[in-house]
Amino acid sequence: MVTFEIQESRMVESPEQAIALLHPLRADIVSRLAEPASAAEIARALGEAPQRMNYHLKALEKVGLIRKVGTRQVRNLVEVLYQAVAKTFILAESLSLPAETLERLKEHGSLLQLVTTAEQMKKDAVMLMEEAETAAETPSATLQFQVHLKDGEERQAFIEEYAAMVEQLVNKYHARKQGAAAYRVLLAAYPKPGEGGDRT
Repeated sequence: MVTFEIQESRMVESPEQAIALLHPLRADIVSRLAEPASAAEIARALGEAPQRMNYHLKALEKVGLIRKVGTRQVRNLVEVLYQAVAKTFILAESLSLPAETLERLKEHGSLLQLVTTAEQMKKDAVMLMEEAETAAETPSATLQFQVHLKDGEERQAFIEEYAAMVEQLVNKYHARKQGAAAYRVLLAAYPKPGEGGDRT
């Protein structure tokens, strides 16, 4: 299998790539390919037919969002392995798409990043659980809360203040110290599923 370092983020500048990410199923496929996987594996995870999955994988490969990284022998079959070229994708302002489409892409891009973040947390948690068998202590902290925001303006104000406070806190403790351990901090804010309200 060919190994390559997946980028943390990639700027999306072509309309073809942007439109591919607007497709809910294709966006889900890309988010699940942070690690190499076959069409059969992704199909099982998403409850889709392998033939349909092959079609979408080829379309994503064609626009450069994923690439083939090798093959694997499974019984009498040879499976092709695919991997995304980046963990997250950022939409370029220069995209010549209608304003409505750009707005939908931006919203969907945020959800795609949320999925990627959740997958990263799950992966890290599993690794830490394995390490905990030999470690004396595995310090961690989890916070969960709910806030009610009446409209888009108040939501934007909350997110900006939330980001500024977190940045200030991280900067305070970020300086490397001799013998200090590195901690990953992942934060997210998103609408509670299944509830109405103004999200514009």
